[in-house]
Amino acid sequence: MNATQKITALGQSLWLDNLSRDLLRNGSLARWIREDGVSGVTSNPSIFQKALGSSPHYADDLARLKAEEPDAERRYEALAIPDIRDACDLLLPIHESSGGDDGYVSLEVAPRWAHDAARTVEEAQRLSAAVDRRNLLIKVPGTPEGLGAFEALTMLGINVNVTLLFSIKQTEAVFAAYIRGLTARANSGADVQHSKAVASLFLSRVDTLVDKRLDAIGSEEAKALRGKTAVAMARLAYQRYLQIFHGEAFATLSQRKARSQYLLWASTGVKNPDYPDLLYVEPLIGPETINTLPDKTLEALRDHGQAARRLEDGITEAEMHLADLKRLGIDMDAVGNTLQDDGVKLFEDSYQELLRQTE
Repeated sequence: MNATQKITALGQSLWLDNLSRDLLRNGSLARWIREDGVSGVTSNPSIFQKALGSSPHYADDLARLKAEEPDAERRYEALAIPDIRDACDLLLPIHESSGGDDGYVSLEVAPRWAHDAARTVEEAQRLSAAVDRRNLLIKVPGTPEGLGAFEALTMLGINVNVTLLFSIKQTEAVFAAYIRGLTARANSGADVQHSKAVASLFLSRVDTLVDKRLDAIGSEEAKALRGKTAVAMARLAYQRYLQIFHGEAFATLSQRKARSQYLLWASTGVKNPDYPDLLYVEPLIGPETINTLPDKTLEALRDHGQAARRLEDGITEAEMHLADLKRLGIDMDAVGNTLQDDGVKLFEDSYQELLRQTE
């Protein structure tokens, strides 16, 4: 087995953080599924923006849509949804063989609804019906309004990938919303066995912002903390996952065969060239988790990755690291809120550029 296959044998799923018609039509996605154990796909406005800008496979459909469909957003959806369906179909055997635990493809609600719970629910239902695949996850942002939408969608039986999480506090709030939504669904007499949700905790952007603040402090103590925050945060978030979903809070739902909400490591491509290219992969290998990898990171993992279960290592050190940051005046809850606001804006900018590409 190569490193990717060894990781999946340790209980972690590897999803591709990319989707385009090139990957679907040239066989790359099928090959990564077959040879590397890739078992899911995530997409977002930035990914589709790049796909439309670089692939020739959209040109004919786009020309036709320009003549037939006056709305730019509907033109984009008419281009993206077939790709989502094709990826879902490619991953359906994994979805079925895993009993619904794996084999999912994510499609995002338009970022402009990030602060509108009612519209997010409406759009999620519409997109879910349009794709019409049981291994679809609708991506909803982890904003306060997004969490309200997530809870409602969980109660309705729509499976969700909660995205743009940048702190332990935000992640805990997502877990709580999932449990409330599942409890309401169970209390209504509906089936909870087929409900699925993941919580996407973004990593590299956390280190980028925290490192900038540590550089501004400038002390030797501050500099020594650079590049370690995201991994420490992820390890402690996983501890909270274990406490919640393997503890009393989820016990009643577990008895009804409800699925826990796995943590998904997102933004795992290293942005600082001085850091190891697998900084957000190798230290975070553990069961009941997902790592979504850009193409380049997947290739690096296959080439020289070391597969070992390390997610529960260094918990005391992780706690000390966050305590040191707090003592230096870096509030991780505030960091998370800043990055979430920035993330919503970045996705909205990408989405608007994407719509301009369809004009």
